[in-house]
Amino acid sequence: MRARRWSVAAGALGLVLMASACGDGGDGGGDQVEVFSWWTGGGEEAGLNALIEQFEEDNPDVEFVNAAVAGGSGTNAQAVLEGRLQSQDPPDSFQGHAGAELQDYIEAGYLAPMDDFFDEQGLHDALPDQLVEQITYDGSVYSVPVNIHRSNVMWFNPTVLEEAGVDAPPETLDELLDALEAVSEETDVIPMAVGAQWTVSHLLESVLLASLGPEGYNALWEPGASWDTPEVADALGTFEEIMEYTQEESAAEDWQEAARRVSDGEAAFNIMGDWAAGYFDELGALPGEDYDWAASPGTDGTYMWLSDSFTLPEGAPNEEAAMTWLELVASQEGQDTFNVLKGSIPAREDADPARYADSPYLESALEEWQSGPELAGSFWHGVTVGNRWKNDIDTAVGLYLGDGDTEAFNAALNEAAQSE
Repeated sequence: MRARRWSVAAGALGLVLMASACGDGGDGGGDQVEVFSWWTGGGEEAGLNALIEQFEEDNPDVEFVNAAVAGGSGTNAQAVLEGRLQSQDPPDSFQGHAGAELQDYIEAGYLAPMDDFFDEQGLHDALPDQLVEQITYDGSVYSVPVNIHRSNVMWFNPTVLEEAGVDAPPETLDELLDALEAVSEETDVIPMAVGAQWTVSHLLESVLLASLGPEGYNALWEPGASWDTPEVADALGTFEEIMEYTQEESAAEDWQEAARRVSDGEAAFNIMGDWAAGYFDELGALPGEDYDWAASPGTDGTYMWLSDSFTLPEGAPNEEAAMTWLELVASQEGQDTFNVLKGSIPAREDADPARYADSPYLESALEEWQSGPELAGSFWHGVTVGNRWKNDIDTAVGLYLGDGDTEAFNAALNEAAQSE
């Protein structure tokens, strides 16, 4: 692997800070371990609390300090984290998206490599080879994946599709366009729901994957890769056609509103990550009736993935206690405890399927993950690109939404890739 690059589809993990202090608690080796994250509500908070409870039970002499920071879908936490790392006041561990999102921290020397930990914990055997390859940077791994989310999920309303005369959920992009047209002609609902601008960028990555295939999609994120190709132009042309069937995106409506439109019968389709399944549960929507799901058209057999992971900062004040925490989140027990509440599946291949049987979506997702699908990393969720490249793509999306100029959109995406 070349220096200063992520292996293809490097992982994306949400930033969790765990600051710790010294002491002696069981095997923890410290009397305090501080964890900083943005997990402050819903299933993610419940999952974190379950892990904390398990940690405290196993290490009764170690105080767990939950330093979660709410707001901004993690941006507030990331700002606090950056300040602490720059002032040489690191937490003992922090949450991050596995992959390129962590690159700046690694290159700044803020994170310790975890190769020895992977060997000691048997993670090379427990995790899929493809996943370890894709979270490797310059020959080393720097985070421990605790879960897997899937980005390329198509949520749809079965009743709306029946009303539109669509007999089955579309499996290809051409079938999707036909279905969108049918919904537009036969019903008065929104064919494809979107929310704030980032949800359009999220839709874009699934269209690119479907158009280019996993190999072609992954190649887009190689250093020096050109986006000025007929294949990318064709993909953006299809994206433009799909966007014609969306309502106007609104900064005031995030992904939840777009998903709710599907379960309420106000929209036929929405392309969103599988955290939507947990939101549908919160709404009391019934799977198979109010909503259903399939892989985004053209992407069946490929997991466009992202992952929450935990890191070990250089100079962590309570490294031994932090390592005990990392052992828990890396373990089968820890991952099964966390993910059934978070609404995600474990990164490990030895998860207990029975733990996920109460959720039709999670049960099916775990079965597919364990079947060994092709992997492609989500660019929006930090797997394949760092924040600068991601922001350049999102800027290009915003300009495209304003002027509808697909050729200029393609040029801007190519310029963003060449600037890396």
